[in-house]
Amino acid sequence: MRNILFCFLLSTFYPSEILAQRSYVEVLGIAQDAGYPQAGCPKKCCEALHYDPSLRQNVASIALVNETKSSYWIFDATPDFTTQNNLLYHSIKSSTLGGIFLTHAHIGHYTGLVYLGREAMSTSKLRVFVRPKMKLFLENNGPWSQLVTLGNIELKDTQKPVQLNSNLKVESFLVPHRDEFSETVGYKISSSSKSLIYIPDIDKWSKWEKNLADLVKENDYLLLDGTFFKDGEINRPMSEVPHPFVSETMEVLNNLTAGQKSRVYFIHFNHTNPLLSKDSAEYTAVIKAGFNVSYQGLKLEL
Repeated sequence: MRNILFCFLLSTFYPSEILAQRSYVEVLGIAQDAGYPQAGCPKKCCEALHYDPSLRQNVASIALVNETKSSYWIFDATPDFTTQNNLLYHSIKSSTLGGIFLTHAHIGHYTGLVYLGREAMSTSKLRVFVRPKMKLFLENNGPWSQLVTLGNIELKDTQKPVQLNSNLKVESFLVPHRDEFSETVGYKISSSSKSLIYIPDIDKWSKWEKNLADLVKENDYLLLDGTFFKDGEINRPMSEVPHPFVSETMEVLNNLTAGQKSRVYFIHFNHTNPLLSKDSAEYTAVIKAGFNVSYQGLKLEL
């Protein structure tokens, strides 16, 4: 009797459609564009992975999953798209890929689109959400243009919020980055009760007009660019590949409360980043400081 009364009260105060929208974001990969192990790397950071495939990590990507409706949307089509999409398809019963949201035109974020063509999945008018410069790039350069002309994909503008259903909304926003072929965006994914920020690539927080600490306070989860842990990590000037070091981001957010810091998850790790190892001193330092390190399979409830 109590259960019946509880269900009646829920249905009275909350629309049944919203109650049905059980959604979460799942991390499909955490590595920088070139993967982990990185192509052509003979060094210690990647050596063990050549012998133990279980240590390998997919390129950074996330999925928005509507569990009840058995549908999902992928953010960034990575070189590991086949593996990532298959994992989702088989883990969600009768699942449907509703579309792909792209952040920018660097190799780890859009090249997986090739698997949508007639040589592979041969999708029909799959929605690919982009900003104008990325739209022009895909329409005017092969092999991507063939996906458009053959109707494998249908390009959709994200300059305005995208309402996926009554409970889920996606908004894109511009971030400063090396925009050789397209603009670069981050995403805000919102349900009726929670919101998540996804920024896998950005130059430096100081180049952005938004205040990162305020962004943390305003949202429930933030998956932020963690490409490099600190300066000097690679054998070339790091100004050539500007990213906010994890150490810098922690300093910028140092005055937040413990609860606010716990909303931050670093992602998109270069193969040199010690955060790829849970045994590293740097990994321990991030956790002790109150922040999180993303991992494949991490699910964040919306």
